[in-house]
Amino acid sequence: MRARRSAQHRDYLSDALDLLQGWTHDGEEIRRTLHLDDSQHAALTERMKIVADALQVRPDVRRLDGRTQIRLRVPGVTDLSPGEVTLAARIEDLYRTIIAGAA
Repeated sequence: MRARRSAQHRDYLSDALDLLQGWTHDGEEIRRTLHLDDSQHAALTERMKIVADALQVRPDVRRLDGRTQIRLRVPGVTDLSPGEVTLAARIEDLYRTIIAGAA
């Protein structure tokens, strides 16, 4: 019974991640690349830190050639966690808010 619930849990999180546009699941991590200018990047990372701290998820955020690269992962764990998927969804919300403010 335990393995069945684990598979259902994994399917639920994978389904949730599939609803998030632009996020990919590769091995132990989920990731997203966003095209942001420097001020938008700063705003996103500042807001993301608050959410990540609340969820106890540590995103890996890098800035490269006008792009913001975000990776969410728990080392040694291949299954998605609810915190990772929740943070990815919140990042999408923050991203939309920041982009809408620039328009």
